[in-house]
Amino acid sequence: MARYTGSVCKLCRREGKKLFLKGDRCYTGKCAFEKRSYAPGPHGQQRSKVTGYGTQLRAKQTARRYYGISESQFRKYFDIAQKQTGIAGDNLLRICESRLDNIVYTAAFASSRAQARQLVMHGHFTVNGKKVDIPSYLCKAGDVIAYKKKSFDTDAVKALVDANGGRPVPAWIVSDRANGSAKIQSLPERDQITVPVEEHLIVEFYSK
Repeated sequence: MARYTGSVCKLCRREGKKLFLKGDRCYTGKCAFEKRSYAPGPHGQQRSKVTGYGTQLRAKQTARRYYGISESQFRKYFDIAQKQTGIAGDNLLRICESRLDNIVYTAAFASSRAQARQLVMHGHFTVNGKKVDIPSYLCKAGDVIAYKKKSFDTDAVKALVDANGGRPVPAWIVSDRANGSAKIQSLPERDQITVPVEEHLIVEFYSK
């Protein structure tokens, strides 16, 4: 599967908003978006006319880049969301939130979603006691996600968990940082999801 390997700061600049893709750095003066909030490239500072299609495209790209998901995977999630009961846009974001790499990040076990993805791929986490090394694994309400004991006992992981100890965890996740585990109480409602996007624009984009 294709993976973006360029500068993630350019993605924030392209979307015109912080997507918090580099963890703690995004909260400091070193953040590239703070220094250059305009789009990257030689024409980034020029004004451009925004069409309805362009607005929908930017909404879709913002959500996709926020979660670090490929286009094909994101489209697959949209197709699943449309078949579920309820509002398609809400369903889509809920699916993205339930990814294992996002749960690891949201539970404050990693500094960024990219780091969470790497930790999952390297086999450091279990779901309900079984090792899962697939970042896109979709978790369910009641699932318990935890560091493997061997991994959690390392100084590097303990330092990582301590460094993220002050980050708030949403109410739909119960995080036990002392033991490196977290339980999903329920999948989030829309008002508990912080992705900076109007999801109805994504539905309009894919419904053309």
